[in-house]
Amino acid sequence: ISTRIIIVLVVGGGSMLTDRQCKVLKLIVEKYIKDPIPVGSKTISKTLKCSSATVRNEMSALEEAGLLEKTHTSSGRIPSENGYRYYVDHLMEPKKMTGEDILKLQTVFHNQQLALSDVIVKSLQVISDMTNYTTVVLGSTSHENLLKQIEVVPIDDVGMIVIVITDKGHVEHKNIRLQDVSLDEVKKTVNLINNLIAGTPIDEVSAKLEYEVKPIIGKYVKQHEQLYNAFYHVFSDFTNQEVNIVGKNKFLSQPEFSNIDKIRTVFNKLESPELIHSIEEDDDNNIKVYIGSESKIDDDVTVIKTRFKNGNQEGTLAIIGPKRMEYDRVVSFLEYMKENIER
Repeated sequence: ISTRIIIVLVVGGGSMLTDRQCKVLKLIVEKYIKDPIPVGSKTISKTLKCSSATVRNEMSALEEAGLLEKTHTSSGRIPSENGYRYYVDHLMEPKKMTGEDILKLQTVFHNQQLALSDVIVKSLQVISDMTNYTTVVLGSTSHENLLKQIEVVPIDDVGMIVIVITDKGHVEHKNIRLQDVSLDEVKKTVNLINNLIAGTPIDEVSAKLEYEVKPIIGKYVKQHEQLYNAFYHVFSDFTNQEVNIVGKNKFLSQPEFSNIDKIRTVFNKLESPELIHSIEEDDDNNIKVYIGSESKIDDDVTVIKTRFKNGNQEGTLAIIGPKRMEYDRVVSFLEYMKENIER
């Protein structure tokens, strides 16, 4: 007696998916992600080695279940928002990063001359270029850190490293270049800043430099304008790392965003502080996927994010792209980033 086992999975509305329907849905999602053209039954039947009529029946059942949609211009189907959600929650398989991808990111993570914040931003630039998606990092709030002191380490005649240390042990460093400024003048400036500003919340240091240091620095050092500007930019860079969006223009290369009004709406949303900080609201450290309307950006946009923590530095990493995003690849990138940042 031959026995046939049929695997069924329950969809949100209570309908059941068979093993073959799961395969059909998975194939349609993954084919549509690679090429945004509605998928026909012939394409699927060749892969599953069954008749086109059988596949059409399965596609109709998936459409009735709200997992596929039929477009007006083609007899093929595309995944619905619920179809993508079902794929991510039940059908997606982790995709191993290629050796080339790993090598590109390792080059950034192994660069000992970069501060962690710079490593994160440069890594996201690499990922944005590799995926053609927009990447975002939201850093920990700088008002929670007080300036403990700054130190300066000369590199050569014009270059030096400014080290910023907070009361919580967080350390950042920035390279600066000064022309025709003696080390003695630099030390006087450092002492002045440490005496006047130590104990100030990091996000208030720039303002305090302007109102308390700038009016009197000329009494102590000759090259005061160059020194003041250099240290002002160090603190501005340090405190402005809360939101870093990389590759926003990547949306322009996606066919879903060829309409100028649509792309304007997406860009305006990405510049909205309320929306950006809503990405950070979830304290869960797991990878979260927000598809279409869940993204709060646009029905054709997906946001995938995770949180990270390294000592006193914590924040959120997010990758933003079209709804037909390469979910399996993006999740692998975020897992790699999170693991390496925390290590």
